[in-house]
Amino acid sequence: MVIIVTKLVHCFHLSRRYGQYTMNQEITKVMERPPFDRSSSQDSLDELSMEDYWTELENIKKSSENRQEDQEVVVVKEPDEGELEEEWLKEAGLSNLFGEAAGDPQESMVFLSTLTRTQAAAVQKRVETVSQTLRKKNKQYQVPDVRDIFAQQRGSKEREPPDGTESQSVRTEENKYQGKDDQASSLAVGKKELTPLVPEEAPASETDINLEVSFAEQAVNQKESSREKIQRSKGDDALLPSFRLPKDKTGTTKIGDLAPQDMKKVCHLALIELTALYDVLGVELKQLKAVKIKTKDSGLFCVPLTVLLEQDQKKVPGTRIPLIFQKLISCIEEGGLETEGLLRIPGAAVRIKNLCQELEAKFYEGTFNWESVKQHDAASLLKLFIRELPQPLLSVEYLKAFQAVQNLPTKKQQLQALNLLVILLPDANRDTLKALLEFLQRVVDNKEKNKMTVMNVAMVMAPNLFMYHTLGLKSSEQREFVMAAGIANIMHLLIKYQKLLWTIPKFIVNQVRKQNTENHRKDKKAMKKLLKKMAYDREKYEKQDKSANDADVPQGVIRVQAPHLSKVSMAIQLTEELRASDVLARFLSQESSGVAQTLKNGEVFLYEIGGNIGERCLDDDTYMKDLYQLNPNAEWVIKSKPS
Repeated sequence: MVIIVTKLVHCFHLSRRYGQYTMNQEITKVMERPPFDRSSSQDSLDELSMEDYWTELENIKKSSENRQEDQEVVVVKEPDEGELEEEWLKEAGLSNLFGEAAGDPQESMVFLSTLTRTQAAAVQKRVETVSQTLRKKNKQYQVPDVRDIFAQQRGSKEREPPDGTESQSVRTEENKYQGKDDQASSLAVGKKELTPLVPEEAPASETDINLEVSFAEQAVNQKESSREKIQRSKGDDALLPSFRLPKDKTGTTKIGDLAPQDMKKVCHLALIELTALYDVLGVELKQLKAVKIKTKDSGLFCVPLTVLLEQDQKKVPGTRIPLIFQKLISCIEEGGLETEGLLRIPGAAVRIKNLCQELEAKFYEGTFNWESVKQHDAASLLKLFIRELPQPLLSVEYLKAFQAVQNLPTKKQQLQALNLLVILLPDANRDTLKALLEFLQRVVDNKEKNKMTVMNVAMVMAPNLFMYHTLGLKSSEQREFVMAAGIANIMHLLIKYQKLLWTIPKFIVNQVRKQNTENHRKDKKAMKKLLKKMAYDREKYEKQDKSANDADVPQGVIRVQAPHLSKVSMAIQLTEELRASDVLARFLSQESSGVAQTLKNGEVFLYEIGGNIGERCLDDDTYMKDLYQLNPNAEWVIKSKPS
């Protein structure tokens, strides 16, 4: 099913009423505010009567009536039977499980071997749906049963002797949770059993976000035991808990810390994990796809983020956030974040329209007079920029999944889902969202003077980010209130817990490490076979390989290099308390004052490179001995972060 969304000048006030995408259906008049019914909301809002939310919708309507744009066409595809699952498998990096490559799924064997029980079940469900659909369509090629795929993978794993290249510490970490002989609870698939590689949930306090265990596995464990508690939590969320990340001695991994090839694997795993979590909790995960978009290829407003960044990078190489977006935030902040009603009070609609036209003509020429822009007008322009993106900032593909977060039972599970969704966003969307949320937090930090609490800001911003996909729905006022309360609370979570949401869960990083270890082992075996065929001395090769790994570094000592800063490497003795920040400080203290200044400015970092990871930037609190035990074959390099 294809839904064609057209925005014409004569119907612009409808299409801009809540955002970009409208369906060719009757639109309910949600501007008539539903009566406040606290019991209908997922979360108790106490004194918050949603006034700011409905007022913002009215302001959006007034603003849109004074805007005129060229025709824009957005085609959003609702997948037919089987297409959704087929697209899902492609995005999860498992396209070779069906289609013409289905007969040779070897590339996915390593990937599948790292999946948890719930992740494997999510994959199986999608493969079976695609299989049934293709058989109905009388496709010529055979789609393998996912049980056979796992049976092949497990059988080959049992036949292959240990190669010695896998880090013993990775096995130890898994066995620590899985128990004796790696026989933790397993999922029966036919007559086969799949053993999870991620441990069952370790004890954690109510405010801890456990990143070491699969979120979906945690949900399975909590589903029965916490049912009463979950029900109670629904009515007691006016004040959100102080969720925190427990300290991880091997270091916290943030988005942007990993090499692109590893980040791609993270995204594949994040999609599977998100789907598994929604499956376990009985929440539908539906993705849409923008298959054809007619948009402007230049300008500022109604321009795709990727196009904006392409033209901006010609002006400022390496920029990751649209220049107009950055400038609007700067303009608001220059007026002072103490201004009462900031973001809530709209600018004059006619003035906003004129400013848009002037910005389009003068922004890139550098002749626009920013001193003439009033602070509330700049705030209105910022919100307008977000609303008029041809595709929503939260992406067409995942907007419904973001909205569905409100249907998850607990705040902790909602945060876990948001964490995975942030990882899945395209880079441009994620970077821009991060800049927006950081700005909104700075507004909230001045709440004593500007009277904008985190919930006030969430109420105002939610319609600008979320109200795209709900336009075509015929719904009651009660449903509209529930929807409004739900997305306002999601916005609240995004602002309040943004620092947590840009963290890559440790269990996913460990799965990537496992994949890399298995791939290295298979590559090494293939190389040995090749060398044997070429009549090379196998023992000579193994000795060379061993000596290259040892590199004459004594046990318990790491050698740190900084190719761009020094020609000399430094040997550092590992201790229980040695952290990444200590290594960095010790190395740079022996260099010139210019380099020391670089450290002060936070422009260089210690990296873990190779072994079971491609490349990973370490946070200051990483304990080096613990990380060394996890990845003993890594190299340690000091360098700057790529822009």
